[in-house]
This record gives sequence, structure tokens and C-alpha cells, in this order.
Amino acid sequence: MHKPYSLKSGSPYPHGARVSEGGVNFSISSRHATDVELLLFAESDSIKPLQVIPLQKEKNHTFFSWHVFVEELPVGTWYAWRIDGPANTRESGLRFDREKLLLDPWARAISDKLWNRAAACKPGDNSQHAMRAVVVDDRYDWEGDTPLAIRSEKAIIYELHVGGFTRHTSAKVKHPGTFIGLIEKIPYLKKLGITHVELLPIMAFDEQDVPPHTADLGLKNYWGYSTHSFFSPHPGYCVTPEQGTHIREFRDLVKALHKAGIGVIMDVVFNHTSEAGADGPVINFKGITGNSFYLTDKHDKRIFHDYTGCGNTVNANHPLVTNFIISCLEYWVREMHVDGFRFDLASALARGEDGSVLQDPPLVWGIELSEQLAKTKLIAEAWDASGLYQVGNFPGYRWGEWNGRYRDVIRRFLRGDTGIIAEVATRICGSSDLYQHQHRLPISGINFVTCHDGFTLKDLFSYNEKHNTANGENNRDGCSNNLSSNCGVEGPTPDPAIVKLRRQQVKNAFTVLLLSHGVPMLLAGDEFLHTQQGNNNCYCQDNELSWLNWDKAKENADVLHFVQQMIRLRKRHPALMRRNFLTGRKMEDKDMADISWHGLEVDQPPRWDDPNTRILAFTLAALGKDEPDLHAIMNMSDSKHNLQLPEVEGKSWCLAVDTAQTSPKDIIEPAEQKALSRPWYTVEPHSIVVFENTHQTGIEGGDSVAKRSASFFSKLTGIKLLDQPATEIPTS
Repeated sequence: MHKPYSLKSGSPYPHGARVSEGGVNFSISSRHATDVELLLFAESDSIKPLQVIPLQKEKNHTFFSWHVFVEELPVGTWYAWRIDGPANTRESGLRFDREKLLLDPWARAISDKLWNRAAACKPGDNSQHAMRAVVVDDRYDWEGDTPLAIRSEKAIIYELHVGGFTRHTSAKVKHPGTFIGLIEKIPYLKKLGITHVELLPIMAFDEQDVPPHTADLGLKNYWGYSTHSFFSPHPGYCVTPEQGTHIREFRDLVKALHKAGIGVIMDVVFNHTSEAGADGPVINFKGITGNSFYLTDKHDKRIFHDYTGCGNTVNANHPLVTNFIISCLEYWVREMHVDGFRFDLASALARGEDGSVLQDPPLVWGIELSEQLAKTKLIAEAWDASGLYQVGNFPGYRWGEWNGRYRDVIRRFLRGDTGIIAEVATRICGSSDLYQHQHRLPISGINFVTCHDGFTLKDLFSYNEKHNTANGENNRDGCSNNLSSNCGVEGPTPDPAIVKLRRQQVKNAFTVLLLSHGVPMLLAGDEFLHTQQGNNNCYCQDNELSWLNWDKAKENADVLHFVQQMIRLRKRHPALMRRNFLTGRKMEDKDMADISWHGLEVDQPPRWDDPNTRILAFTLAALGKDEPDLHAIMNMSDSKHNLQLPEVEGKSWCLAVDTAQTSPKDIIEPAEQKALSRPWYTVEPHSIVVFENTHQTGIEGGDSVAKRSASFFSKLTGIKLLDQPATEIPTS
């Protein structure tokens, strides 16, 4: 028999389980609790506790906190709580249930080994099917690591799923689908040239949170937008979660990425939790904090308001909840060295306790003004599931926004829609109409064409309709307005002309994205034509439909090479990474405007209001005297056009990109570029061409753009471009 551990009254702060000399302090905040018990377990899957510790109000209660110090308790001990109090009244909305085993909301590591969601949804004891937290020693040797400080205008974000990135056998990593497995792919990320990874949710989430028909198919919550433990890395991404190694394994990943010059942005889900609505499971907040954590109906507090489409909405601007969320974010920056956060359905965080939209929500401003988060990137998905759309109007000034307006108009332009070139030009220039009047910057917009939610880039040009029947919801789930084009045939086809056009369109999308002002975001796998077979909502597909097949990186090496080179092209042009908006006015130090727009005739502005035009061209002036200028022509029409190039005194144009060409002629490195022998170029249908220029006195026999570009790039980065592989290009 285990000898009971000796106890002291303990301290109300900090919350959670904290190791100190002589034992462990436990503290949990529950304002309306009447009885509280701490249960200790030997293992993560132990059914019976080795000790039950009743807390006494006279000794173990301070204001809202219940606390106890357990002497000589070893690291690695698992624990949970039982809390009793008023239950489920219309007036209070409290949902205490002393039979439910509760997770510590401040737990640093948890186990879902015994978890059964159904048991937590119905009345009765669920101790045999509940999650447990573990006492961890959070000491770690960071080896001098600190969060990176890459300027946003230089950022290139790469959105990836930790599990799906390496779970396919073709990934050939030692620990597939884990933080450690991702470390093995860092050389690939470095060679690709991105500056940040944006990780789909890695806070502990409920994999069983899916609709019944989906669960009946053996599917589970794969994306992770069902968080329950905001301080714990997800155990499913750990190699040895039963040993409580969550923190160490995630820190190892962050440290390794930082050594490669790559920042870490976490996709965080504070708008709702996995406890869902009134019929959802009791995991932690429902049974601990009562009615304060969620938005409820003012007339009947048993009813949850749902602005997220997930059953509940976090009461983010309640003082206690605001403090919880900000403390959590500061923890991930301070203790885990995270470089930024992307906030899922962030507009839900701008709602008050009655659900109304606040002009100055305390949480949003609290995050912006936190000194610990001052150098942390903040990115909002500036809408929620109830029609609140705040792109261009999200509260605060330091926040970036997923630019859904950019995504939509660029998709339409690429598929050949007419009458939109004015908006296309505005989006390429950083969406000044959305941000400039607020004194915000081009970096306020996170530009993207695809993300995890929707078609992959290959599927965007292979399907007109979603094909989601595998999800078990009769194809009702997922967005039906994809703004896609199948190029003539729905799905796979052997037709070589369609196959070529689809690859060309993928290259077009990458080219527009990486030529646009603002912060570009790429979806992992798009660079080698990952497909989900037309499924635009793979949230439940933890299988080969979602996992990246790394054999495709070899099969589509030409597209991968194109993307690598386009990223390099962006990096060698500071003019593409301006911090301020373009003006269209003549620059002080040179005889040309910062940007000039052209239609079918050079130096003649496009017919912005022409309802039929699908051609757009621009000349972008270099910022430095050794940096080449850029000229781009985008022809999304069905016809080829011979278009003249603008004259720049003392310079000649060299072809850098032609998406209609096959590899390696589709993108030409500076060392291989040659000056054009004529002042015009034939632009094929549905293609984009890009030119760089060079100082020279004659067309024939003059220096190529290589020496000038390479010299400038060397000054900019300290690297000799012609002597180094792409893997050596720095990310800041």
C-alpha cells in the first residue's frame, strides 16, 4: 500500500502544478465551488488513484483559488480534480458535477490515453475514461536560444500540419507525425527558403470531437481545432507522452527551427473549446469555472451562444478569461520561445459578454499591449462563423490579418474572371484600401491563395466542385464557393494539354503571391502538387488523403524547383518587401515611379473599368542602385499577346520567369539570364512573365543580369549567390 503524502496548505499562485523544493504546489481557480478533491495517480492510465486529497475551505481556499502543497511528490505523478457546487440552473448556468474527473486548465502536459468523449457527455462517474495531467519538471537547456525577430516584410510563412507533414511512409523519418519527426525535415524547409512555419493547432485537443456519422467511419478530429488544454502540447505529436515529455519535445523542435533561422507561429484556438454546447462533454472549464468561461443566454444561462459553429463561444472579454488567455500566450513566448500566433476565428474574441461586437475589446488590446508579446507576431483570422467579417477592420494596429479579400480576387483572376483588374492591382500592392487609412502597413495583410481550409493548389485547378463524401456528412460540409477552375475536366485526366495548363496555373498562383506586397503564406505540399482528391474539408482525414506524400516532391521536382527559385527572386528584391505602401509617384533618386501600371500598350495605364480585360502589367522600381527593376505581365486571357516592354534608360530587360515554359526554362536564375534582343515579348494565354533588368550599353555581348543581381544579393545578405546552394540563403 502507498503511504499517503504529507500535506501543507499550499499557495494560490501560480495556478496549476508547480514543482519546488520539497514537493509540488497545486492550485486551481473555481469561484463557486463548494467541495474540491485532488486525485493522484501513479500512471497515465491508472484507474484507481493512489491518494485522494480533500481540500478544506478553512486551510486550502483563498479568494477563488483552491490549493494544496504535497510534500515529496515526485515529478511524473499524474493527477486530476473533482469539484462540486451548484448544478445547471437557469439563473446561474453553473454545471458542477462531482462525479466527473476534471483536467487542470493550467496543466503543462496531459494524457488522453483513457479518454472517451461519450462518457464525459452523459451523467455519472467517468473516472475510468477521463484524461489526466502530469507533474512536469520544466527545466530545459535552451543553449542561448531566444525567439527570432524577423521583420514581417521579410517573412514568408509556410502553413503545415505537424502530424500530416511526416506521417506518410515516404517521409522516411524515425518518428512519423511528431514534433521530433518534423525536425528531420528542417533541411527541406531551409532549402525551400521560407522564414516561418505556421503550425496548425498543437495545443492538446480532442481527437474524438467529430459528428456521429464521421465517427462511425472511424475518422477523428485531425486538424486540431478542438482545444481543451491551452498550456499543454498535444500528446499525439509526442514520442513518449506517457513519460510527460511534451514540453521537452516541443522545445526541441522550436530550438532546432531557430538554429535554422526559421520562426515558429502557432495556430491557436481561443474562440471555443472542445467542450461544445450544453450536450457536450465536461472536461475542465464547464466543471471548474462555471458560467464565466462561455457566452450564455442572459435569460437562460443553460443555453450556450455559438458564434463559432462548434457549440460554444469563449467569453473572452470576461476579466478572468482575458487574464487566462493573455497569461497563456505569454507562457508560450516566455517558456517555449514561440515567435507568433495565428488566432482562429479571431473576430469571436471581439464579442462582449452579451455577444455584441465591441469597438475596443479588452482581450484584443490586452494582447497588443502586452510587453512580453511586444515582438511577437499577431495574426487574426478576422471573421467568425456568425457573419462578423473584420478583414481591414480588426481592432488594434499591430495585428496582421489573413487577407480573405486577396485570396478571393486572385483566385478569380487566375481562373479568368473579367472586370476585376483594379482590385487585383490593389491586392498586389498590399491592399492599401483596407489598411492605409488606418495608418497600418502592407504587412497588415497576410496574403494567401490556399490554406488548410479548402482546396489544395493542385485541386484548385482540378475541381469545380467539392468532393467531401469521405467525411460522412453527405458532402454538406466544407465551402461550396471555391472560386476554382478544373481547366476543362473534373478531377484527374490523362489529357496532356489540361495537365500542362494545371501546372501552369499552379506556377501562376505562386508567382502572383510572391510578387505581392504584404506577407505571403504558402500551404505545405502545394509546392509539389499535393492533392486531397477534391476534398476541401479534410479536418477529419488523418490518413493518406491528408498526409503529404514525399514521393510527389520527386515526381513534381520541376514545380518544387520553380517555387524555390520564386522565393529566391522575392528575397533578392527589397522592392517587393517595402514597409510602406507604393504611391505610383516618381521616386526622388531615380527617373521612374515606384510602380507603373500598363495595359495592352506599355506606359499606358490599363482600362481599369474595362469589363472584359484579363491582362495586367506593372513595372516595379528597385530600391537600391544595384538591385534590378522588375517588370511583370499577367495574361489570364485565352489568347497570346506580343507586348512591348518599357524603356529604362541605360538598362536592358532579361527574362526571369515565364510560367508557360517547361522546366528549367520557366524560371531562370540570374547567372543564366540573358538580355532580350528585342523590346517586346510574346506572352502565352494563362501565363505570367517576369523580367529583371541590368545596366549595360549594348544588347549583345553585354553583361547578363547575373553579376549585378549577385553583387547586390551578396551585399544584402553577405552570401555569394553564385557560390552557394539555396539551403544557405538566410531567412532574415
